[in-house]
Amino acid sequence: MKTELRKVSIQKIVQYNNCIEKIKDRCQGYKDNGEDGVYGMGGKLNIRPAYHRESIYKDPQRNAIIDAIINNFPLSVLYWSVNKDSSYEVINGQQRLISIGQYVNGDFSLNGMYFHNLTNDQRNQILNYKLMVYFCEGEDSEKLEWFKTINNVV
Repeated sequence: MKTELRKVSIQKIVQYNNCIEKIKDRCQGYKDNGEDGVYGMGGKLNIRPAYHRESIYKDPQRNAIIDAIINNFPLSVLYWSVNKDSSYEVINGQQRLISIGQYVNGDFSLNGMYFHNLTNDQRNQILNYKLMVYFCEGEDSEKLEWFKTINNVV
């Protein structure tokens, strides 16, 4: 398994386009299609592959992710699998990415403030926040073993 550590901005994942219309029109790169999956980067990042469990973060955990980003605290490293077609799958970090996507998408507020109610500089601070991501390349069996190891799946 080959791994490479890179920084990826939230902007790249959600592809926020800064228009002022309805909030759902602003988060073009993040889509939650329910049972059909959750995607970022305009469909290039599969956030909830079939082998993942459903998101189980409760409000306090979800809010803590956004609070950490607002305060520029580092989040735990994410792991993405690089597919042969140059798309990506989340090996580890699904719940963090879903929390981020939901906040930018306007699905919940933090301390009474929705993302679209923030000032431009506050929104830009969140969008410019860099996530640390290991990009992992290897055979499917290696990726599955990596997933099991990282997530303590027995």
